[in-house]
Amino acid sequence: MIRQKIHGLLLAGVLLASPAVTLAATEIQFWHAFTGRLGELVAEQVNTFNSLQSEYRVVATHKGNYSETLNAGIAAFRASEQPHILMVFEVGTATMMAASGAINPVHKVMGGAGGGFNPDAYIGSVKGYYTTTDGKMLSLPFNSSTPVLWVNRDALKAAGIDPDTDMSTWQQVGAVLDKLKASGHECPLTTAWQSWIHLENFSAYHNIPFASKDNGFAGLDTELAFNGPVQVKHVQTMGDWAKEGKFIYAGRRNEGGANFRGGECALFTESSAGYAGIKAEAQFDFGVRPLPYWDGVAGAPQNTIIGGASLWVMTGHSDAEYEAVAAYLNFLSSTDIQAKWHQDTGYLPITTAAGAKTRAQGFYDENPGTDIAVIQMTAKQPTANSKGLRLGSFDQIRGIIDEELEAVWSGDKSAQAAMDSAVERGNRLLRRFEQANR
Repeated sequence: MIRQKIHGLLLAGVLLASPAVTLAATEIQFWHAFTGRLGELVAEQVNTFNSLQSEYRVVATHKGNYSETLNAGIAAFRASEQPHILMVFEVGTATMMAASGAINPVHKVMGGAGGGFNPDAYIGSVKGYYTTTDGKMLSLPFNSSTPVLWVNRDALKAAGIDPDTDMSTWQQVGAVLDKLKASGHECPLTTAWQSWIHLENFSAYHNIPFASKDNGFAGLDTELAFNGPVQVKHVQTMGDWAKEGKFIYAGRRNEGGANFRGGECALFTESSAGYAGIKAEAQFDFGVRPLPYWDGVAGAPQNTIIGGASLWVMTGHSDAEYEAVAAYLNFLSSTDIQAKWHQDTGYLPITTAAGAKTRAQGFYDENPGTDIAVIQMTAKQPTANSKGLRLGSFDQIRGIIDEELEAVWSGDKSAQAAMDSAVERGNRLLRRFEQANR
């Protein structure tokens, strides 16, 4: 475990130097969406920062899930009661960018406070999601993850399956599900975040568009395109698995995590950041594999895209408070803190230096598979189809997708009909967002 020492951090220039006499610490509010083990680790970061100096004090407050935290931030801004730092999940990026009067870009905040802000220090596939077309970083990548396949190795052994069997492709996964089901296993496969994993990342990983206009990066007049033949084939296959009892749907968010951590399910598609909870709770031998792809699709596998959230700095605060914000964001970006965060949580290291330090410390050797997410994100240069998604009203569009996917899992709709409906309904929201932000 990495040990943070005051002397080392100060020498590294992580924190801004405190004056000799401080009458009162400058307080900043940080609103986030974490509970459980991740909430504990955020509190640990905040406490570390506060204990290392006396000039600034961060107060972290949980505001609900990702959607609730974003809505709380919007409501607070309208009431002129906004926090200094707001955690916003990746699908809220376009919404925050459109609210230009509400945000103070991090490249200005961190660079203007003498923190030596260097955007090139951040991993390209991560920072690209939160930057303008000319490379200006708008928010700080904080908890960036990508989906992987978690494996209950004991469950595979019990079904007579080699726990090291290759599951790189969905064809191979299908064969494993057949064996699990034949052995009497009641939950061969479950998933978290079905839209993010099985449509958004699926499209990027197969280098096919989720939406037009470079997935929204090239303009607000984008249209959804995830009803193509490759996406429909995948969704229909999962629908067939659901009918056969090979895929068990647990819910729209991460409800399936409890089923996997409790040993009920054998395979689980989930964020790489599932590592923190799985490591803490699983009473079985587990492993992590790359997200599967369909063999035969040209260009696959490409690269997956990030999920998680970034930290947005809100307007309406004093220069002294922005100095405190810059100090905290520079602290979070420091190599030691980032390496520890990556190792504790399974989230990606947002800087190249943090990833290099983790490897040099032997963490990946001691914890096989924990580097899969980093490799999956960085092995190939992102394309227009795999850079990420920047769509207005995306949280609401995800709700539509969830509803339509549930109709497939229940057998009420074919994959083609469901995806056609989701595209049509989602496009109506995109047109409203476009009209409102011209």
